[in-house]
This record gives sequence, structure tokens and C-alpha cells, in this order.
Amino acid sequence: MKVILATPRGFCAGVIRAIEIVEIALEKYGAPVYVRHEIVHNRHVVESLEARGARFVENLDEIPPGAVTIFSAHGVSQAVEQEARERGLPVLDATCPLVTKVHNQGRRYEGQGRAVVLIGHAGHPEVEGTMGRMTGAVHLVQTVADVAALDLPIDTPLAYVTQTTLSIDDTRAIITALERRFSNVVGPDTRDICYATQNRQWAVRELAKSADIILVVGARNSSNSNRLREIGEECGVPSYLIADEADLDRAWLRDARSIGLTAGASAPEVLIERVINRLGEWQKIDVSTLAGREERIQFRLPAELLEA
Repeated sequence: MKVILATPRGFCAGVIRAIEIVEIALEKYGAPVYVRHEIVHNRHVVESLEARGARFVENLDEIPPGAVTIFSAHGVSQAVEQEARERGLPVLDATCPLVTKVHNQGRRYEGQGRAVVLIGHAGHPEVEGTMGRMTGAVHLVQTVADVAALDLPIDTPLAYVTQTTLSIDDTRAIITALERRFSNVVGPDTRDICYATQNRQWAVRELAKSADIILVVGARNSSNSNRLREIGEECGVPSYLIADEADLDRAWLRDARSIGLTAGASAPEVLIERVINRLGEWQKIDVSTLAGREERIQFRLPAELLEA
């Protein structure tokens, strides 16, 4: 059985930075430190940090007065930021810099007098944080049908921003629908789209050219991991999202001679290794790595942690 690894796969720079912020905070300040929401959408990462003293909460009122507080990689609204300030909580912001860039783009478009459309998934913490960064109404669209339902005049000056876990390919149809329906539409350059999302989706399309099935390691609540599985299916290859090796089903492999293996941006490489080991227990495997796009991007830590 051939096992072909995607390149790139797994952790992106924003996820690495977020996890490092929690780890260094624990070293510098001691346990516990409190993280609002899962630092990234992966149970294994969360449980590992919990074992070292991180405490994950959904609301700031669960955090004791004066406790070190970390905002997750997904970002938070201005209201959450203000609440932390009013409570005097010392905050470390682990928001991915590319998410922050979307926040800044949205506010800049607002400042130009444009109505802002956010392309994203309702209920996702990044979407909630981005919408909460705008001072006015934000129009959330998830489908082309949502564009048709927008109650705005055709000549409304409009601008769109996107959830970072969606690539330009994911949003192209919606953007086209916006440009067809409205006469004055602007949006970010394609170079501003999250590099990690684009690269991992490109790698799955490459895997699909030579794999009989595709396995995506990632959490069920990880938007980018779910999208990788969907892309595999769109390419005509049976694709499965698994949290770890325990989710593997031998029936999937019955007629397969090659397995494509990748991971969402919040899944650690150790999970890939565990999946490979499980496959190797079932039958002899030959592991190779598909050539792909090299990622060298690194994001700086918050100033409070640089010295540590």
C-alpha cells in the first residue's frame, strides 16, 4: 500500500504562534492561564495544553480576577476586548495576524462608507469575532443564494472580506454573484487570502491525481479540515475526515492501492505519524511525500513574551 503525504499539511504559522503563546505564558507566569475558546480547533492540542495548566473557557466571567487571559487564534469582538479591559484582565492576544488583517480591512472599508459583506460560516468563532470588529452592520453571506437575498440597493458601495479558512476558490462564485448584482464592489487582492488555506487545498488537489482515497486528519469543528475533505470528494476521490488513528476504518482501504494523507492547519504532525503507524500495523506500506509549496512564514510573538 502506498501512503502519499501532502505538502504542505498540518500546522500553519498562525497556529504555531497561538500554541507557543500559551506554552510560553505557562512558563513565564505559571499555571493556570486562561484561554477564551479553544486556542485552535483540535482536541489533542487542547488536551495537551490542559495537562500543562491551561484552562479553556467560553466566557470571560469564568476567569478569576487578575488571571492571565489569552484570546484564541480565531480572534474576538471589540465587546470581548472591552470586557477584558473593564475587568482588568492581563490579556495576551493569540489572534492569527491574517485574521487581524481581515479585521483591519473590514474597518478600512467601513471608513470609506461602504457596506461590508463577510463571506463565511455562521457561528464560527472567527466570523463572530470579525463581525464584532465592525461599528456598523455586517452582512454575512454563506452562499450565492444569500447574495440574492441581500436587501441593499444595486448602487450601494459594497466591500467584501472573507473568513480566512476559505480560499479564493471557495469564495469565487459568491464574489462573482456580488459583482454581477451590485455596481460598486471592492474586495481584498487575492494575495491577501490566507496562504495556508490556499496551499493546503492545492496540495489535496495534487494528492487526488494519484490517490485512491484521501484521509484528512483534523477536528470535526475545524472549518479548514472539513473543506479539505470536501475538495477531495469534489476531485472524485473518496475522502474521510478523521480525528486520529482511532477513526480509521479498514473497509475504506479494501480496494485502495494508494492513500493520500494530509492534515488541517490545526492538526499536529504527531497525529499523522500515528495514522501511518496504524496503517503499517494492518499491512505493509510504502510512505512517500508529494512535492509541494514550501512555507517559510513566521509570525512574531506578542511583545510581552518576546523576552521569555
